[in-house]
Amino acid sequence: MIKNLLFKLSIICIAAFAVLDAQAQGINWAKDGNSYYQISSGEIVLVTLPKNDKKTVVSRRLLTPAGSSNAIAVRSFQFSADGTKALIYTNSKKVWRYDTRGDYWLADLTANKITQIGKDKPASSLMFAKISPDGTKIAYVSKHNLYVENTDGSGTKALTTDGTDRMINGTFDWVYEEEFDCRDGFRWSPDSKTIAYWQIDATKIKNFLMINNTDSIYPFTIPVEYPKVGENPSACKVGVVDITTAKTNWLNVPGDNIQHYIPRMQWVPNSNEIILQQLSREQNESKVFLCDANSGVAKAIYTESAKAWIDAQDEWKWLSDNKEFTILSDKDGWNHLYRVSRDGKKQTLVTKGNYDVIDIKLIDEKTNYVYFTASPTNATQKYLFKTKLDGKGKLEQITPSILPGTHNYDISPSAAFARHTYNSSVVRPITEWMNFTTGNPFTMDGSITTQLSKQEPPKNKVEFFKVTTEDGVELDGWMKKPDNFNPDKKYPVVFYVYGEPASQTAADTYGAGMNRLYAGDMAKDGYIYISMDNRGAPVPKGAAWRKSIYKNIGVLNVHDQAMAAKKLLATNSFMDKERVAVWGWSGGGSSTLNLMFQYPEIYKTGIAIAAVGNQLTYDNVYQERYMGTPFPSKEAYIKGSPITYAKNLKGNLLYIHGTGDDNVHYQNAEMLINELIKNKKVFQLMSYPNRTHSISEGEGTSEHLSLTFTKFLKDNCPPGAR
Repeated sequence: MIKNLLFKLSIICIAAFAVLDAQAQGINWAKDGNSYYQISSGEIVLVTLPKNDKKTVVSRRLLTPAGSSNAIAVRSFQFSADGTKALIYTNSKKVWRYDTRGDYWLADLTANKITQIGKDKPASSLMFAKISPDGTKIAYVSKHNLYVENTDGSGTKALTTDGTDRMINGTFDWVYEEEFDCRDGFRWSPDSKTIAYWQIDATKIKNFLMINNTDSIYPFTIPVEYPKVGENPSACKVGVVDITTAKTNWLNVPGDNIQHYIPRMQWVPNSNEIILQQLSREQNESKVFLCDANSGVAKAIYTESAKAWIDAQDEWKWLSDNKEFTILSDKDGWNHLYRVSRDGKKQTLVTKGNYDVIDIKLIDEKTNYVYFTASPTNATQKYLFKTKLDGKGKLEQITPSILPGTHNYDISPSAAFARHTYNSSVVRPITEWMNFTTGNPFTMDGSITTQLSKQEPPKNKVEFFKVTTEDGVELDGWMKKPDNFNPDKKYPVVFYVYGEPASQTAADTYGAGMNRLYAGDMAKDGYIYISMDNRGAPVPKGAAWRKSIYKNIGVLNVHDQAMAAKKLLATNSFMDKERVAVWGWSGGGSSTLNLMFQYPEIYKTGIAIAAVGNQLTYDNVYQERYMGTPFPSKEAYIKGSPITYAKNLKGNLLYIHGTGDDNVHYQNAEMLINELIKNKKVFQLMSYPNRTHSISEGEGTSEHLSLTFTKFLKDNCPPGAR
């Protein structure tokens, strides 16, 4: 699946990372597929479609515990299979990126009472609580141990007892969370008798020590267990614990559990079997195992290898009464959906053609259709398509072609209804509810077409373009020209860049052409603002495009950007070659440094934020995935690292980093500073004490960052026509 891993960078939400609930994203559909639950005025309401009839299911009164005058603030919720109980998540706290730790209460709609779950545990310490399929028990993680108790809050039992800061049961360590998007680390069995869970043994992972100099007279260190490039990962295994005996049976997955990852695991429906994915250390070999939960025997049923890397699977969908399952793979050069027999001997290509499946939205076995987003003709956009699930159908576009841009759909399990969201560089995000069978909105007043007619189109539109470099590589990009643009004058050019495999920047979405770090209006002040997606960016242009960057981060992506900029500057007389700036954050900060150092004749000014200056300092899962392991040679890492080229700096550089960045450590800043000093290169530095990768914490931080960014840009790349 092609994804924008937004936790890796801040594209437009620079001021702060959005706090997302990892447990309840999208619409909380009811079981019938004709209604959904939502939080409204502090209560949980059931909305029935298509008339939008609303019924309060969990009232504020029920949400008020005995002896309290205040109702529980609902962060998210889940219902039991029979709909008679609601598990409420509240009082949440952040764990690294997202607020996945908090308190849970169970609202019994039949008995009309609410009970706190895990009330003997510290406040805000419970993670990923889930009601058992039979509705009788609740399991959760607290302080890296797995617990279960009855739905009335009684009978609490520890299912694991060896959990520590480094022996992690039912959730994950820093790197699994950051790079595999793994957080919830346990799954109830279909019969509610056992729980399958991950155990991560991080006891041998070294601490990276961040230092806090500001919160006390004597500084103190903050340890983060962090496996850097070349260091062994945490050992990982999957166990099945019996609810009655609390005894764990470990799955016998072949292969060294340190030199392999297990990023995905789930139960096969209505069975006592588990399916899981194992990736090799370099992530270029993927094996899917079918495991017997009783005996622990694991049988490899599907194997895939690649010259570059293989992505972690999304959830498998089981078909034909569990005789087949689905996978996504780009092994034929395009990201496609396959159905595979449970013994792995038969594989059927479902989506066919020279296009990438971006995201599976619904697999409807009843109608023999799969719905997915793709963009066969324009990699900057996204539309909904469908095709026959048996692989015998043609590609059919569902999204009206008269609405160019980016579309998303949340389709009900019954395929009866959907919420359709649309935006583009010229259209603010708008949403309609639709009858998915007919394709019509519920009401014309609420239709996207009607809402669109009420939006005032921007006077100065973003222009999308394609540029072909001297190497014959064609890049997509957008350009926002100054207001009152005069082609006979020359304007400064500012490039926004990311460039690594974690994100696309030149998409046709609302926000293209905007720079929220800039204190003011770039177009009004007279800047040309540009962003382009180089080879290696996760855009739907096929595997060859995306994976050509393998072992070439810091070289190929930077070369593409520089050659595209060179072509634009040479062919557009209104671009001032003496006023060219570039900026980026995280991987984009790394690209900015490399562009400034490797191509100083093009880029005169650069602002790099939270950059990886030395690729050998970053975590092993991300960097080894795209660069290979550093054995026997570190040459690719050195060749792609900005510090290797720091001696070439000629222009104006502002480097920005938070000293409390647990993701890209401040160590990168100090290594880069040393190299610049050694080579007598003058630059400017802005350090933000104890700020993380988002540089958003603390009063005034976001405003200060914006002012610093803007002043440096204006001082060194003055705006306006000449």
